[in-house]
Amino acid sequence: MSIYDIQIKTINGQEKSMADYKGKVLIIVNTASKCGLTPQFKQLQELYDQYHEKGLEILGFPCNQFMNQEPEGEEAIQEFCSLNYGVTFPMFAKVDVNGDNAHPLFKYLTSHAKGVLGTKTVKWNFTKFIVDQNGEVTERFSPKTPPKELESSIIALLGK
Repeated sequence: MSIYDIQIKTINGQEKSMADYKGKVLIIVNTASKCGLTPQFKQLQELYDQYHEKGLEILGFPCNQFMNQEPEGEEAIQEFCSLNYGVTFPMFAKVDVNGDNAHPLFKYLTSHAKGVLGTKTVKWNFTKFIVDQNGEVTERFSPKTPPKELESSIIALLGK
């Protein structure tokens, strides 16, 4: 199975295939609106603005598994991200990233890029995964890693 075989749902409820992102460098991140790390939306949007035309896509997946920090519905999440951080990169329907009900995308990501001490578990909001143009998960970054620190990895992949 490839990452491109996975189906996802947009924040507006439309089915989409990860295959739509073939040939792009991806940052896939689980997000939350009421988290101390929520201001990372600003740097994610800056990266998107700077590198989208060169082949970068950022895919945001709201998740409410960490201390109920994403309690709202999809419409409220989209409005919050747009109004407070000017988010224009694609946001998707709320998902679980851990446990039996974890979305297949996050099961795939965590099995291909393990965290500290080899764990598959996503530890917190704003865990960031980088996927190259061929669908290979190349890196995983901790929630506390500022998105700007992903820039050198993105540039290297876009330069391929």
